Amino acid sequence: MKLSNIFRGDKTIWVLFLLFTIVSLVEVYSAIGLEAYTKYDTKTPTDLFLRHMAVVAATWVVVVVFSRINYRYFSRFAILAFWASIVLLAVTLMMGGRWLSIPVVKQFQPSEVAKIALVLFLARMMALKKEQVGELNVFLQMLIYIALVAALVLPQNFSTAALIGLSCYLMMLFGGVNRRWWWRLFLVAIVAVVAGLAITYHRYDRSLYADSQPRTEQQFLERSSTWGHRVHSWINPNDTLLTQENMAKMAVARGGVFGKGPGNTVHARLMTQAHNDFIYAIILEELGLLGGIGVFLLYSFLYFRCIRIAWRCRGRFGALTVAGLGTMIYLQALANMSVAVGVLPVTGQTLPFISYGGTAYLFLGCGLGIIQSVAADTEAADAQPEPLPEPQPAESQQE
Repeated sequence: MKLSNIFRGDKTIWVLFLLFTIVSLVEVYSAIGLEAYTKYDTKTPTDLFLRHMAVVAATWVVVVVFSRINYRYFSRFAILAFWASIVLLAVTLMMGGRWLSIPVVKQFQPSEVAKIALVLFLARMMALKKEQVGELNVFLQMLIYIALVAALVLPQNFSTAALIGLSCYLMMLFGGVNRRWWWRLFLVAIVAVVAGLAITYHRYDRSLYADSQPRTEQQFLERSSTWGHRVHSWINPNDTLLTQENMAKMAVARGGVFGKGPGNTVHARLMTQAHNDFIYAIILEELGLLGGIGVFLLYSFLYFRCIRIAWRCRGRFGALTVAGLGTMIYLQALANMSVAVGVLPVTGQTLPFISYGGTAYLFLGCGLGIIQSVAADTEAADAQPEPLPEPQPAESQQE
């Protein structure tokens, strides 16, 4: 069987995915040590690396399988997937955590399912209502669905809620909603987020003496203290503390332009999240500024290919799905890289297809597989010869 029959879709994206996984295997192997000894007493770094390799291999299988499914089938299951993700998010929220424990998979993040399900749901909605997508009632309906998912994710994961909201809101712009309403609400949302972060920053100081507050006040402070701490540390950095953020900055500075070489990290030995949230800092330490720019360009090129596929796709559902999924992957990558270099406060977002693998890695593979399915369908449609023009009646030919 030819490779082209196995790896359907955009060949450039397959190459980019291969490069991502190579970088992932090298950097995770380099950075996984402290996690093995602090969190898993009975596991060695090799054990965790082999687990990561298994997840990467499984993700390749997932991408190949999804790329071979006609993307129109995903539209049929979009409604079921969306409401199933709502139920999972609600259950997770009631349990007071970010993960669900299920057989085989110890930790399962429903928010990763919700990301893809919401994109498919909105793409289906805008495809079916393409004539009414510019109307206010359709605009408000989509906002309600986005707000519902974001509200269920927000209490335990602000950054993921923001990522989902922003990605899907940009997707609405691609779908042709009224630009005047879109921009007005966008500005209102920016003001609301800034005000919310300011309030959280202020309340963080109060959380330091939460024991003196009533119980209901303590519960609120406990939920917002993490956000407040991250914003407080970002605005008022203390370079004397041995924090993840400061060690990431030191790793970036140590890397210089050319880096210290793969496997020669020092700061990953001291960071509990070097293989996950701060893996881009380790990339900069080992591969230098040039390597960091190279990884950034890989994500940028991936997003460019997604937009190109969306532009060429003849089906509205496929085009909007690729635009939404591509935007979500790119924004997540930008968020992770921005945290590593100190441009944003800590968000907890992983670096797509590079950070240590789990359910998040697998579901990103589902999204990439759907993108490749649309790309394969678009290439097949473009390869078909143009139909011959209809023969004209003799009278019209004489005229």
